[in-house]
Amino acid sequence: MNLNSLDLNLLRVLDTLITERNVTRSAELLRRSQPAVSNALRRLRTLLGDELLVRGPHGLVLTPRAEAIRQPLRDAITQIEKCLGEDQPFDPALATGTFRLSAPDRLSLAIVPALFDRLRQAAPNMALHVITADRKRAMDLLDDDLTDLALAWYDEKPRHLSTERLHDEKLFCVVRPGHPLARSRKRFTMASILSFPHIIVSATGGRTAIFDELLARHNLARHPLVSVSNFTAVPHLLSRSDMVGVFTELASVVFEKSFGLVKRPVPLNVGTITTSMVWHVRNDNDKKHAWFRRQIKAIYRGL
Repeated sequence: MNLNSLDLNLLRVLDTLITERNVTRSAELLRRSQPAVSNALRRLRTLLGDELLVRGPHGLVLTPRAEAIRQPLRDAITQIEKCLGEDQPFDPALATGTFRLSAPDRLSLAIVPALFDRLRQAAPNMALHVITADRKRAMDLLDDDLTDLALAWYDEKPRHLSTERLHDEKLFCVVRPGHPLARSRKRFTMASILSFPHIIVSATGGRTAIFDELLARHNLARHPLVSVSNFTAVPHLLSRSDMVGVFTELASVVFEKSFGLVKRPVPLNVGTITTSMVWHVRNDNDKKHAWFRRQIKAIYRGL
């Protein structure tokens, strides 16, 4: 049989007729007229090449063909109703699979451990996959459905992405405890900060970062002695040199608390760095995705 010639409404009629084995009752249940149901049965007989229901001593009875398709047809209709019906509630305690997040390394330091703790408690069977990505790659990953969510700051948001603002961060200088800048607050000026070599973290592998863009607006520049693409070696390099690192607040707090480094606010009005949660509009109403977004927001509220 050519499926292109099949009206799916006929399957509902056939399922009801097979169950009720009565045209009048079937018409009432389907809220159709009896002639309309009789006409549908004639069409089904022609399409399937079988009588399907025939008269017996006590009403209609199923042919072997109708008996053979009875349960598969019921199962198929149930699956269609489930597929096209209302979304099932998301239960994190029973959920399996993987949450996929992209974030710059500076945010992973503060957010990922807290996110892992929340997932371990509320969704113990869900895995977490984190990708370090700059702004452009983060948007590309969302477009290609390779991530569920991105933590990023952006200049202009594409229309097909949804966003929610999470946090505004100031910039901080980070140095070792015995650094000349840490010993005297009087010397903590932009001139003195820029007189020392700097370590730069750039996810793209470049030798500039956000701070360099902001400095350029004030006709200032710094000397990049070491540039790396992630934060792994940063605390160790700062602790054994007079280099200066300039990072956003959350990363600076981690360096201070976990590695004993010293952080001071940048003594220049360079504004703040806004972090937003970004996702593809296709996931706006997905309950699993919405639950994941709520976990990220809860972490930021805690910070």
